[in-house]
Amino acid sequence: MDLPKDKFMLLSVINMKLRDQYDSLDALCEDMDVDKAKLTADLAEIGYVYDETLNSFK
Repeated sequence: MDLPKDKFMLLSVINMKLRDQYDSLDALCEDMDVDKAKLTADLAEIGYVYDETLNSFK
């Protein structure tokens, strides 16, 4: 699956997948072959950081 280029759409898709399919960001990145550093940097640009305890970007 290609991830959205729009960062707010990306946030929505990633949080949905974390909620419904993956128990961690590491598992999502490994399974989807996503660069974790790039993903977290992209979402940080719009003010969101990954919260391990909630398993979502807040």
